[in-house]
Amino acid sequence: MFGKMAADVLGLSDIGAVIKPADYDKVDADDYVMHEDGEKIYFLIKSKSDEYCFTNRALIHLDGTSATSKKRTLRRYDYYKHPISNVSLETAGTVDLDVEIKFTIGSEHYSIDVHKKHIEEVKDLYKALLKIAEICHENETALEYARQSLDVATSVFGRITSNPGNIAEQFKELKQTAFNWLVETKKQYTVKDFSDVFERYINN
Repeated sequence: MFGKMAADVLGLSDIGAVIKPADYDKVDADDYVMHEDGEKIYFLIKSKSDEYCFTNRALIHLDGTSATSKKRTLRRYDYYKHPISNVSLETAGTVDLDVEIKFTIGSEHYSIDVHKKHIEEVKDLYKALLKIAEICHENETALEYARQSLDVATSVFGRITSNPGNIAEQFKELKQTAFNWLVETKKQYTVKDFSDVFERYINN
């Protein structure tokens, strides 16, 4: 017990280890992965109090208050709802025990300490998160262009309609067409499954 308390005081309990795929079924986070819907774990970091589970669809964080408490809070951040940004990797110095991977997911900021012996695996995670961030940013930019184009088209229609007497019906049809088009465009630029990204960069 004293050893665990000392680890908390010294901050050692916050240094995570990268779990191998063969042991994914032994961690608590696995219970919250939606295997039934094709969700799969691609990277998992475990410290004495926390688990950071990166699946093809979301980050699942089991947040422990300390190494001496069994109480945990489960947080899930789907990538398409909570885009990743500001990804960085801080490598270890000569006397450091850990490397640090940092990123923002939605409005939440994460800074995860991982033992420096796992630096090669963490580099792979860094690349995967960076690529997901790039895809989310490009898709959001494209979707914003689509919205702006729709606004312009609607404005132009209002000025050039050739049949003022039937403008209400024409506008109703345009609005429905525009709505359908925007829904399809949003589907096109909303990625929910990033399996291909993780399979490209994760080599553990």
